[in-house]
Amino acid sequence: MSGIDIIGAFESTYLPRHDMDIFESTAHDVHWKKDLELLAGSGVRRLRYPVRWHRVESEQGVFNWADTDKVLNYLRDHGFRPIVDLVHHTSYPQWLEGGFADPRFSAAYLRYTGEFARRYPWVEEYTLFNEPFSTLFLTGHEAIWPPYQKGLDNFVGQILNVLPAVAEASRAYAEMLPGAKHVWVDTCEHHTGAGAGGSAYATMANERRFLVLDSFLGKGYDPQGPMGDMLREAGGEALQDLEPGRIDVLGLDYYAHCQWHFDDQGGAPNTPYPLPLAQQIYLYWDRYRLPCLLTETNVRGRTSDRATWFKYVLEQCERARQMGVPLEGLCWFPVIDSTDWDTLLYRNDGHIDPVGVYWLDQELARQPSVMSESYAKAAAGTPSKDLPAFTLGEPVATWLRGYESQMSHWNWMEAPDADLGNSLPNTQTRMELRIVNAE
Repeated sequence: MSGIDIIGAFESTYLPRHDMDIFESTAHDVHWKKDLELLAGSGVRRLRYPVRWHRVESEQGVFNWADTDKVLNYLRDHGFRPIVDLVHHTSYPQWLEGGFADPRFSAAYLRYTGEFARRYPWVEEYTLFNEPFSTLFLTGHEAIWPPYQKGLDNFVGQILNVLPAVAEASRAYAEMLPGAKHVWVDTCEHHTGAGAGGSAYATMANERRFLVLDSFLGKGYDPQGPMGDMLREAGGEALQDLEPGRIDVLGLDYYAHCQWHFDDQGGAPNTPYPLPLAQQIYLYWDRYRLPCLLTETNVRGRTSDRATWFKYVLEQCERARQMGVPLEGLCWFPVIDSTDWDTLLYRNDGHIDPVGVYWLDQELARQPSVMSESYAKAAAGTPSKDLPAFTLGEPVATWLRGYESQMSHWNWMEAPDADLGNSLPNTQTRMELRIVNAE
């Protein structure tokens, strides 16, 4: 038996400029009960589940918990174990016009998290702010999400605007929800480089990946390290003095594009030299010595590609456990296909992302596949060695070329022709940290 707890999840990211969220564009707001029944039918009861602050407090200071009550009370009453996700990427109210740079953020966020804890004292696990490093990097460093700021100084500014409030909430929750666990969730990264410039940038990026979490824990950063001078010039010295927050479980989100390769011409995702995921998990655990979860993974491709990637991630989680990591579970994110990640949420087209355990057809009906079969088998305790490995299709085969040696011991079978999924990526598609085909 694999012994790895299989976890579900539903996507809800809000697109402030369009006043739409993925709950709505996938019709989960309508079919949530059927979706939860699908999850339970797969043998999964533990799940990451979002609370939509942008809908709960659409009018400043006025809270409407009616929809949240329906779902969370259903989860509680039907034996589900939610890891409640209070802010997922840009899922803040539209009236916070400056987003995570808005000076009103801290007070508003603490008011919201306080209201939540008082209303749902039975919650056993929660995430106070999903992926703070990657979210603030996209909103404050790369200008991809609102408020579309760019550069290290803006990135640092947003960290300083957000992190103290999240840390304060974590300390407050220790008293308000004393039996519950704070699951910190962020990307699990590792980067490689070639040439003088590329190697130097990879070294910096491998330091940068820990910046937010180290700051949250009151560890700051190494002023003599590869980011020391840059952070000092960008106002980062204030990160050295933050009052530490509290974490009970370290959640790691891992995708193939979490490993970039840099050379003197720039950088690209899907390094040809990926570190095995088990070693990457160990690296994070060894640094922080906290119980771990693999809180997100998926791959954009055919349902058979997803099943193959799921086998890889489960195998690597099993190996991480063998290496001594207290790894509690693996979450495929999400249970049903999401939407509009092809443009990194810049556009609101309802474009289906082929990433779910169950795939969505053009009418948004939920469809089973070889992926949902593997998922249910793993939830029942089937170890990775007994799950199928299907020949990868393009462009996934190209994206994962660097992983071939890590998968060479498998017995491969031809991918089925049926149930390929919807809106499959073009064979030339590359996942980039930029807006793709946005205009």
